[in-house]
Amino acid sequence: MGNVAKKILQRAKRRLRVRRKIEGTPDRPRLSVHKSLRHISAQVIDDWTSHTLVAASTREPAIAEGLEGTCNIAAAKAVGLAIGKRAVEAGIEEVVFDRGGWPVHGKIAALAEGAREAGLKF
Repeated sequence: MGNVAKKILQRAKRRLRVRRKIEGTPDRPRLSVHKSLRHISAQVIDDWTSHTLVAASTREPAIAEGLEGTCNIAAAKAVGLAIGKRAVEAGIEEVVFDRGGWPVHGKIAALAEGAREAGLKF
């Protein structure tokens, strides 16, 4: 097994370990983060009904305009602010943070900080 495949497998194991412990309820939905090499996105999900309540991504022109890149710390903070603002407008104040197997620093921490600045509590 190559180093890249090993890293992917390790992240998948971390992701499943995190998902075993947290669950999005109607009172406290799950804020899920997905990061790729080019984009970063976030969703607020109610796991009981399996519905995405609100979402934000750097693929949206409204978020991506004015940013130098679509997967850097500034872009992650912009996505965090957008998802937080949309969630508060939808009446969601508290969420459970699902980091998706990534460590909470860098882009993931910036997204979380932006969501907190917009009014989400987790």
